[in-house]
Amino acid sequence: MTRKKLLLFYTVCIAFIALNAYYLTKDIYVFNFLPLIFLFVLTGLFAMDKLMLMVVFFTPLSLTLSELYNSRINTDLSMPTEPLLFGILLLFGLKLLMGYRLDKNVVKHPISIAILFNLAWISVTTMTSSLPMVSFKFLIARLWFVIPAYFISTQVFANRKNIKRFLWLYIIPLLIVVFYTLAEHSKFDFAEHPANWVVKPFYNDHTSYGAMLAMFIPALVGFLFLRSYNALIKFAAFVIFLIFILATILSYTRAAWVSLAVSVVLFILILVKIRFRTILLSLVVLLGIFLLNQDKIMMVLEKNNQDSSDDLAEHVESISNISTDASNKERLNRWNCAFRMFKTKPLFGYGPGTYSFKYGPFQVIKDKTIISTNHGDAGNAHSEYIGPLAESGFIGTASFLAILLLVLSTGMRLYFSLEEDKELRVLTCVILLGLFTYFVHGFMNNFLDTDKASIPFWGFIAMLTAIDVYHNRQSGGTNSGLLEPAAE
Repeated sequence: MTRKKLLLFYTVCIAFIALNAYYLTKDIYVFNFLPLIFLFVLTGLFAMDKLMLMVVFFTPLSLTLSELYNSRINTDLSMPTEPLLFGILLLFGLKLLMGYRLDKNVVKHPISIAILFNLAWISVTTMTSSLPMVSFKFLIARLWFVIPAYFISTQVFANRKNIKRFLWLYIIPLLIVVFYTLAEHSKFDFAEHPANWVVKPFYNDHTSYGAMLAMFIPALVGFLFLRSYNALIKFAAFVIFLIFILATILSYTRAAWVSLAVSVVLFILILVKIRFRTILLSLVVLLGIFLLNQDKIMMVLEKNNQDSSDDLAEHVESISNISTDASNKERLNRWNCAFRMFKTKPLFGYGPGTYSFKYGPFQVIKDKTIISTNHGDAGNAHSEYIGPLAESGFIGTASFLAILLLVLSTGMRLYFSLEEDKELRVLTCVILLGLFTYFVHGFMNNFLDTDKASIPFWGFIAMLTAIDVYHNRQSGGTNSGLLEPAAE
């Protein structure tokens, strides 16, 4: 029997080599990838946690097909991460059919319920979409981000060591991207305008790059306070922290600067033990004051004529310039279009992913800028909160805000309850602060349709859920394995 298996193995190998050699002479290289695909499938079936962590490492280094093929393919499919995520999604479905189940405590967690509701509403608005195929593609992409990066990752983080592994596996390749970007940027004397495109081919522009730097800076600070790390690891974390700070400054990403500043404010509030409900009430009051005085505030902002600049002080000052700064004015144009679209279809919206195809007719002359296009084909709504209003109506935005509020509430509750476990408390704090940088950044940009942002965003939320379910003694959590078989 063993001899027959060995003979079959060698026969298959020789046949594969011969077939591959034949197709190589025809300039067909698809068979070169079969062993790698086979390896990924085996890893996914027997060690899905390792495959998920592998995806994390590839994410900062991933390239779109349009970059790989010199824009001859009009798609943003990221290689190799998105095919891997789609494969994980299929393997996950196969495991469910085989009788494996996610931990019911994860599924019933308030954050999970909010995410499932958000996905359900996206599904509903996909069916009512003005462009069904566009919305269906958006839905599938959202599923292959959320299910692996959140639902599967909660099981991965049942092993608390994987939380730190996840963070390092994104930070290290991001550091490679930083070195590449700084090297390219130095050729232009670190000027402001080239900062927008020197991050290519790894990131679309400087804003997504800056957002991810800001998201991981709190983690690098937190590593300095982990007792499980020796002096050498802490020194390395400190050096990388300094490099990331420099890279964030030289990215000229104003939204990233603002998000870091606001996260420092949140950190101070946490240190002085201000509770979530107090912070939430304060935000509601501030919003009310803004709405009551928005005309006066807008008049003050319109007096600022400082455009974006190579001078960092002037660049900071340009953040509030809504009178002459083209980037800020175009962002207001997109937001106004989204609000007009929302007023037209307030319940279901125009469909997930349709904004960039539909906002053109909603532009008005007074809002247009030098970078506006008449056809309205230059991108998305530049907001994680306003965009869904146009695409999925009021419920779409409300369901996303529910996720945000539950994440903040859970994160702060965990921080105050994990007094005995100092390391987990530090990790909870930096995860929460990292997410908060993106929550703030999300007011001005939206990147959750890309692997670069979605993997860490949903991964960080999965960390908080896993800490609450598996590692928080007050919640009665226990450490369980990955995708346990369903009880008979």
